Amino acid sequence: MMTEKTWSGRFHEPVSELVKQYTGSIDFDKRLAPWDIQGSLAHAQMLTEAGVLSADDLAAIKQGMAEILAEIKTGELPWSLDLEDVHMNIEHRLTDKIGDAGKRLHTGRSRNDQVATDIRLWLRDEISEIAHLIQAVQSALVDLADANHDVVMPGFTHMQVAQPVSFGHHMLAYVEMLGRDYERMVDCRHRVNRMPLGAAALAGTTYPINRETTAQLLGFEDICQNSLDAVSDRDFAIEFTAAASILMIHFSRLSEELIYWMSPRFAFIDIADRFCTGSSIMPQKKNPDVPELVRGKTGRVVGHLMGLITLMKSQPLAYNKDNQEDKEPLFDTVDTLIDTLRIYADMMRGVTVKPENMRAAVMQGFATATDLADYLVKKGLPFRDSHEVVARAVRHAEDMKVDLSDLPLKTLQSFSNLIDEDVYQVLTPEGSLNARNHLGGTAPAQVRAQIARWRDVLSHHQA
Repeated sequence: MMTEKTWSGRFHEPVSELVKQYTGSIDFDKRLAPWDIQGSLAHAQMLTEAGVLSADDLAAIKQGMAEILAEIKTGELPWSLDLEDVHMNIEHRLTDKIGDAGKRLHTGRSRNDQVATDIRLWLRDEISEIAHLIQAVQSALVDLADANHDVVMPGFTHMQVAQPVSFGHHMLAYVEMLGRDYERMVDCRHRVNRMPLGAAALAGTTYPINRETTAQLLGFEDICQNSLDAVSDRDFAIEFTAAASILMIHFSRLSEELIYWMSPRFAFIDIADRFCTGSSIMPQKKNPDVPELVRGKTGRVVGHLMGLITLMKSQPLAYNKDNQEDKEPLFDTVDTLIDTLRIYADMMRGVTVKPENMRAAVMQGFATATDLADYLVKKGLPFRDSHEVVARAVRHAEDMKVDLSDLPLKTLQSFSNLIDEDVYQVLTPEGSLNARNHLGGTAPAQVRAQIARWRDVLSHHQA
């Protein structure tokens, strides 16, 4: 194996072993190898069309790269720390196989624009997979909402019982969040899918390259228009990690609720055994480990975002070695996101809802108090006065340790003579749900309409 660097002629002594270990990136950037080869083949094709490479060189490069890709897939490619990174390892292997044609491949480019291209090629593919998986989770949530569109549960503010909602409506709230996450990913992909190749080290190249040809071969939507910007900025990676962080925050919120709801104090749901673990000392335990770990991994992804922002904040133009530090947090963000999406798509199909416990919880928190206030407003009482009347009624019911719906009519009328027998229609949780029959409301009819809308949206995206 060659140990001299491609740039070693400038130096009087070799790089120390410690510096090799510290500055080498092959342990992690070899992951980019298939995309590095993809970019190299397009670059070679363009150089051939421009008359810089011969047809024989191109044929040799294609054959050699096919063999190297096969070696990568079987694990037979000998990666070397002495060759620093994925680019030089592949170039060296190619030169071993095809001779000088392999050395000519790097004409008109630099590792600076090469690595920026590789990352963009890789990331756009991963974003496509992530977008698909987001929809898989949405589909699971829509199915769960459909099965429970009229199941009454307490809606909370400040973690206090507020008003009745349906469990289906609650699940659709997360479908909406994931819908925006999907949009952010798709939108981010457009900015990722711009080609830096051709910027070379920082100023472009003197060779007669055709960047439009290379972009077309690689399927890029656009071309980075400034060579300095093309090689030096990683804002596309920061933007992706920001979108990933928001997505993970949404999962963390849902995880928090699943953890609460599975607790015997709530007992709203059960999660299938395959997503839970037990205790080494307490045999009765069933721990929601997956939601807990998702909640923890959210901090990991948000931390990567902070790391990438800090990495970029003080870099002068153009490329700096700092940018070697962009890959590990980016790789880990993608891996964490994909694993989370896959497990959530499966786990939400293993959630069992306990309607009776949810309804009982609604009855413990005077969840229909606002409905009583609205009832009085419709009878002509100003809302602020209505609010005061209901507050006194709630205080009385609390003292009596009963729900508002359990108070006798005469007792309710003692708080307002506007109250009549029809009041009990609005004091039931089901009546409360049905009363909110407008776009975005929690009425079962509206929930069914939203479910139909989302099924249509998801079907359209998958078509």
